[in-house]
Amino acid sequence: MEKDLILNAKSRDPRSLERLYKHFYGYAMSIALRYSGNREEACEIVNDSFMKAFDKMDQVTNEHAFKGWFRRILVNTSVDYYRKGLKHSGALDISTVDAETPHPSVIDDLSNEDILGLLRELPEILRVIFNMYEIEGYKHDEIAATLNIPSSTCRTYLARAKDKLREKIIALNYTRDERAVR
Repeated sequence: MEKDLILNAKSRDPRSLERLYKHFYGYAMSIALRYSGNREEACEIVNDSFMKAFDKMDQVTNEHAFKGWFRRILVNTSVDYYRKGLKHSGALDISTVDAETPHPSVIDDLSNEDILGLLRELPEILRVIFNMYEIEGYKHDEIAATLNIPSSTCRTYLARAKDKLREKIIALNYTRDERAVR
């Protein structure tokens, strides 16, 4: 079915493009939400990514590889949004804190929405680097080149992102425990 959707969309038929959009919208949104600070920005990323994909549909030579090709467009568009926002942001002051490690069951109890919420709370640079490294599988050198930062800075920011997430998970667990006691 996906193969037919992609083949038909390559003809640039508006109905086929719309069907392709609807079919991959949830997939695209799940990626964009991990990178963006809010749902509105995620929608912009998704729509921009689809526009880029539609403009370059003729580059899709293997219909089975479309999803990976489109994922790359989504990640690059997300990074572009980050860069665009970087021009308007101030300096990032992040302190590293030795945090206790959460109990594994705490993590098991988190829903997808909890995890996305925690990711959204990270400062933008930390969120982008965490997603690119931990979820997309980029290497530090690739991330550094994409974001125009030193590789050592990329490693530091990834460590800080993990520390911040650990702190937030522990805080979330304490909040839940306090509610359970009341």
